[in-house]
Amino acid sequence: MRFRTCFLAIVAVCLSWTCAVAQTAFSPAGFNGLDMNLGNLYRLSDAKTRSISPENFTGEKGKGGMSTDGPALKAARDLGQGWKVSPYVRVPAKSTFTLGEIEGSGAIQQIWMTPAPIGKTRSFILRFYWDGEEEPSVEVPMGDFFGCGWGKYCQISSLPVCVNPGSAFNCYWTMPFRKGAKITLENLDDKQMTIYYQINYTLTDVPGDAAYFHAQFRRVNGLKAKDVYTIVDGIRGGGQYVGTYMAWEARSPGWWGEGEIKFFMDGDQEFPTICGTGTEDYFCGSYGFHHPETKLYQAYTTPYAGMPQVLPPDLVGQPGQRFGLYRWHIADPVRFEKDLKVTMQALGWMQDKSGRYLPLEDDIASVAYWYQSEPHAKFPPLPSAEQLIVKPIEVAAPK
Repeated sequence: MRFRTCFLAIVAVCLSWTCAVAQTAFSPAGFNGLDMNLGNLYRLSDAKTRSISPENFTGEKGKGGMSTDGPALKAARDLGQGWKVSPYVRVPAKSTFTLGEIEGSGAIQQIWMTPAPIGKTRSFILRFYWDGEEEPSVEVPMGDFFGCGWGKYCQISSLPVCVNPGSAFNCYWTMPFRKGAKITLENLDDKQMTIYYQINYTLTDVPGDAAYFHAQFRRVNGLKAKDVYTIVDGIRGGGQYVGTYMAWEARSPGWWGEGEIKFFMDGDQEFPTICGTGTEDYFCGSYGFHHPETKLYQAYTTPYAGMPQVLPPDLVGQPGQRFGLYRWHIADPVRFEKDLKVTMQALGWMQDKSGRYLPLEDDIASVAYWYQSEPHAKFPPLPSAEQLIVKPIEVAAPK
C-alpha cells in the first residue's frame, strides 16, 4: 500500500512538471523562438514563421506562389499558376523598390539575395527601417553589406554572412523589431537590375533588452596623408559593436596594413579605450597575410574573421591591388553606454629601407555593424552615385 501511494505521488509530480513545461513552452513567458541554434532547436514556442519573396510580397499565410503575371510567366505558360511565375523582380534605373514590409513584433532571421549584374552591386543600396522610423538604421550598398565590395564574387563562409556560388548573398544577423520593419532597394545605376530574394522572419514577442540592428557604409577614395580613416562615428546611445567589413585598395608599393584600429567609447577623447596592433592583426591574421612558402597573400574565410578577396591573387605589394576583409565581434562584442567612434590608420613602410612608417593615401570603404537602442543619430549622407562607382582594377605587374 505504501509503495502504491509513493508511486502515485511520483506520477502526479511528473505529470504536473510535464504540464508546467508544456505550458511554459507555449506561453508568452516561455521560449520566444529567437536566437535559434543547435542547442535549442528542440524547443517549441508560439513564434510564427513567415517569408517574403517575389512569390509572396506580403509574407501572408497561404499566399505564396499565387502570381499569374510574373516575369517568368512565359516560361510557365504551359504549367499555369503555382509554377514559378514570379521568382524575381526587375528594378528600373534610378528607382527604389520595397523588398518587404512587415507589421507586428518579431525578427528577421535570414536574408538571401542574388543580384544581376553583380559588377554593379555598389550601386544597389539596401535600407532597413524599424518600427516606422523615417531615417534608416541600415544604409549600405548591397555588395559591401554582404562582404563583396569590389563588384566581384568571392566565397565567404562566416557565421553571420555567407556568399555562395554563383553569386548568392546570405546573412544571418538577427534583426528584431517591435512594431514593424521595411526593407528597400535603390538602384542608382543607369540600367535596370534584377534581384531574386527571400526574407525569412518570425512573428513573436521581443524581449525588452533587445536592441536594433544597424549598419553604415563609408568610403574615402584617396585618403589624405596622415588622415585617419573613420569607420563610424556619431553613434549615440547604448549598444554593442558587432562587426567590420573593409574594401581596401592599396595605392603605394609594399605592405599596406601596419595601421591600428581604435575604439573610442563613452567620452574617450584623444586616446581610445581599445587600440589594436595592426590591420592584419585586427582581422585575426598576422605577418602581412603571407603564405609561408609562396609569400603571396593568402586569402581565408573563417566563422569570425577573414580576408576572402585578394585582387589579383598572384601579386604582392603592388599599387592597385584590392582586398576584402571582415571581422565579426560575435564572441567579443564591443559594448558602449553613451557613444562610440571607430577608426583605422592607413599605414605602410617607407621603401628606402629606413624602417620608417609611411602614411598611405589609399581607397578605403567600410561597413560598420552594431546593435543599439533607438533612436539612433542620423547617418552622414551616403556618397553620391558617381562617388560609389568601382572603376576597373589597374595593377601593374612588378618590374
